[in-house]
Amino acid sequence: MFSTTTNTIEGRPVREYLGIVTGEVIVGANLFRDLFASITDIVGGRSGKYEDVLARARKEAIAEMEAEATRLGGNAVVGVDLDYEVLGQNGSMLMVSASGTVVTL
Repeated sequence: MFSTTTNTIEGRPVREYLGIVTGEVIVGANLFRDLFASITDIVGGRSGKYEDVLARARKEAIAEMEAEATRLGGNAVVGVDLDYEVLGQNGSMLMVSASGTVVTL
């Protein structure tokens, strides 16, 4: 599966558009507070542990989106958009979502 933020893939014309696919991952903010409480790798205000959790959530959202694209019979997702949202009372959760258009090339 090939995913890209662009609407086309140079040299690979789209044969068929199959629809919109999404992937969402929600993680509790308490996880982030726990990570901040035990951080040992803060350098210049950055937290490697916090970034690792966000990276993992992003990868899982993309993988979920690509799995849905495969189920629809596509071999690529174009126009991918990644979003991060705070959810829940007092911003207690973070959602990472990936969406795009599944196509066959």
